[in-house]
Amino acid sequence: MNVPNDLSRVKTKLAFNLTKRQLICFGGGGLVGVPAYLLARGPVGSTGAMFLMLGIMLPAFLMAMYEKDGLPFEKVVRNIIRARFLRPGPRPYRTQNIYAPFAGKEEPVKLVTEILGGPQAETVKEVSASEHTDQKRRTRKGR
Repeated sequence: MNVPNDLSRVKTKLAFNLTKRQLICFGGGGLVGVPAYLLARGPVGSTGAMFLMLGIMLPAFLMAMYEKDGLPFEKVVRNIIRARFLRPGPRPYRTQNIYAPFAGKEEPVKLVTEILGGPQAETVKEVSASEHTDQKRRTRKGR
């Protein structure tokens, strides 16, 4: 008889070579699916009732049998929902290119003497915080 190396993955079987989780899921699917078949057999016919029963029982079968990386179906779905919708997405690392003005992509750089009031000084206007962030956004989009 072969003995597995990792005994933590061995699951105890209860009845019909099924685990307790599988028995509960199959039993719950049967408790919901069989009455749905019996009630729908008259109005929609036998074939339609069978497909309705399969549609109702399929999620229970999926929950019983599906397992990925040792996690059951509902935990895998919960992790996917958290990662895709509830948590913030990846934040890419962005730097400011201080050499972009020299490459000709933006307006020319003013010299320090021009800003501080040298011989050919231009008046420096005060910029509000919202205008400052708008300027940053425009320069980022320009890259």
